[in-house]
Amino acid sequence: MEKEKTADVIQKITSLRSKKGYTYENMAHELDITPASYRKIEIGETKLTVERLFKIAEILDEPVSNLLEINGSVFNQTNNESSTCYQQQIAHFYQENKEVYEKLLKSKDEQIELLKSVMGKL
Repeated sequence: MEKEKTADVIQKITSLRSKKGYTYENMAHELDITPASYRKIEIGETKLTVERLFKIAEILDEPVSNLLEINGSVFNQTNNESSTCYQQQIAHFYQENKEVYEKLLKSKDEQIELLKSVMGKL
């Protein structure tokens, strides 16, 4: 199931790239990788990282939520005791992505502290 969802996201990226007339070379240049490396992302040989997903969305001028197709997901929940229905917006993120995000935040904080200490010495 996860592989299918990932394939759907990659297919959407490929389609948008083609519609905008961008080549592997264009995308690779913007991502600061080789065209062969970018091609591997689109054919699924290389995993699409969260960082690259955000950068690709920026390049394609497309919200990440549209690439992930989470903007219209609604979940209906029924409480059996009061028969009340609730609608909740579902934003499903995988644990792996959460861990990557947390590492990025920690790295950012460390870099800020390093820059503060360097600036303080100047």
